[in-house]
Amino acid sequence: MWPGYGENSRVLKWIVERVSGEGKAVKTEIGYMPTPDAIDTQGLGIKPETMEELLSVDKEAWLKEVESIKGHYKTYGSKLPKELAHQLAALEERLSK
Repeated sequence: MWPGYGENSRVLKWIVERVSGEGKAVKTEIGYMPTPDAIDTQGLGIKPETMEELLSVDKEAWLKEVESIKGHYKTYGSKLPKELAHQLAALEERLSK
């Protein structure tokens, strides 16, 4: 769907624009994501519907990832910073709504 490699610089461009207060974004369960028209796709032949799909949040897939992360975090025991556990719990809560 996304050509990757060198074209990833287009995503980095959006990040710089976002940090500069210019990049368009939408708030999602996993954080701020670019709007479908925020990333320069000129010359790539990517349809707007494809960008919408690329930027969609698959809640079920993310919830599976949360479970995987929980398992990984267990390997750290009491050494895991509490804020990481807190952020993961907050992510799970947002995804579960």
